[in-house]
Amino acid sequence: MSKPQRFSNFRMLLNQPMLLLTILFIFAILIIFIILPLINVFRLGFTGPDGSFSAETFVRMASNPGYQKTFFNTMKLGGLVACISTFVGYIFAFAITRTEMPGKRFFRGIATLPIISPPFVLSLSLIFLFGRLGLVTNKLLNIDSFDVYGLGSLVVVQSVSFFPVAFLTLTGILESIDDSVEDAAYNMGASRWHIFRTVTLPLSLPGIGSALLLVFIQSLEDFSNPAVLAGDYSTLAVEAYRVITGLYDMQGGTILAIILLLPTLTAFAVQRYWISRKSFVTVTGKPTQKRRKLHEPHIVWPLFGACTLVSAVVILLYGTVLAGAFVKTWGVNNTFTLEHFKYVFSMGWDPVKNSMILAAVSAPVSGILGMAIAYLIVRQKFFGKKFMEFSSILTFAIPGTVLGIGYIFTFNQEPLLLTGTAVILVAAFTFRNMPVGIEAGTTTLLQIDRSIEEASTISGAGAGTTFRRITLPLLRQAFFSGLVYSFVRAMTAVSSVIFLISPKWNLSTARIFALFESSQYSGAAAYIVIMIVIILAAISLINLMVNLLFKPKYLKRTIS
Repeated sequence: MSKPQRFSNFRMLLNQPMLLLTILFIFAILIIFIILPLINVFRLGFTGPDGSFSAETFVRMASNPGYQKTFFNTMKLGGLVACISTFVGYIFAFAITRTEMPGKRFFRGIATLPIISPPFVLSLSLIFLFGRLGLVTNKLLNIDSFDVYGLGSLVVVQSVSFFPVAFLTLTGILESIDDSVEDAAYNMGASRWHIFRTVTLPLSLPGIGSALLLVFIQSLEDFSNPAVLAGDYSTLAVEAYRVITGLYDMQGGTILAIILLLPTLTAFAVQRYWISRKSFVTVTGKPTQKRRKLHEPHIVWPLFGACTLVSAVVILLYGTVLAGAFVKTWGVNNTFTLEHFKYVFSMGWDPVKNSMILAAVSAPVSGILGMAIAYLIVRQKFFGKKFMEFSSILTFAIPGTVLGIGYIFTFNQEPLLLTGTAVILVAAFTFRNMPVGIEAGTTTLLQIDRSIEEASTISGAGAGTTFRRITLPLLRQAFFSGLVYSFVRAMTAVSSVIFLISPKWNLSTARIFALFESSQYSGAAAYIVIMIVIILAAISLINLMVNLLFKPKYLKRTIS
């Protein structure tokens, strides 16, 4: 941007003081709650005994054979899960978007279930099924030597947990491919397999690459599943937690968190570069005749069978947790009981209530902030816009463990003393979950004609009024997505808050983790079932509120 353009944009902002204040406010909170904690993480990791800069401890830990093994364990797990999840996600996405397979709504629901469920669900299911007192190993096969802990179980639970991420990414790519491209090849005599191999698959490569990287990041960041199922298979996220809480070595844990941060940031940067550089768009904008999707039985029914098999696994795992919540002691005394639910609602309700309160507060803050940042990035011109865009979505690539450590050091002293309060938890939820809302808002805004907002501006409305009355109603679906994601992730967060909870503000996920550590699995199952019910009810309520609050009632008036 040239100097005259920057000066012109600055003068325009001076004429809109509310817009200028909003930009400055967002810059301030991004620096305080994202950039500063990240700087403090690196500062602690590279500080010597005398307080000066030193890489000695980092080099010593990075060269430690045990921690090197942990690093490669984490990379190996992430690579395996990324490949398997992307493969399964592609099958689901292709079957739902490109074929006339029956039961699409059911399979789509199955593919999104792991996204809205609390952590530990699938890990608990595997323990119930294949643990020492498991239904399969102990009751059906009578095997005493089977070890449910380790890499194999982690690959299973993470693949089931994260294939929805690949599914959602690949669905958008496959839906954007114009049917006429494939029809042209089919009319020329090409087989369906040849068309898929030479047309469909190459055109969906951007989505495959993006899905691989996104799932890889999710696997590296995962704390809850390795904390329960890893056994002797160490991972960086869990090891950093154990070094801090078990060895009381804050700098050592921070260094492990930095080592974890480096590959996640690298994968995130590659993913963003990949998406920005690769363009396989085939939609021309011209009206096209709606064509029949793939209907050949030898294509549809194998895909139907594959989706059914995966769905059966998901239903089995979730059904096992549901059953485990209603027995006295799984594998020992399977008598039906409601004792675990009575305990949650009487003695153990405070953590659930705290999670609901903090999620209810952080979700709208995260949603509105996400829409505001998306609007500024897409619709406004100002100095530092690239910095705002980068820093606001940076937390997607920052592991929760790293964010939690950064918050401990940033907000543990005046003038930013927030440790032990609800504010620090709300801030962690807000800035951790905001990137999804920003991405959804940015994508939607790029599809909205600027003339709609320009009509409001010509009529004399300021930027704030236009955003509130015109843009925000048009962003209703993106806003809903941001709210739901923020609420669900706040209810189910573990790694980002494991260091931030306090006796006054204990959370349901921390309580579940404590029950796991004491092997009270049925009690943990009761908490999980209650959380799933709360999350589903909250999603319905959020949908109702968004529809009532953000109707585009001003749109026709402005256009006319």
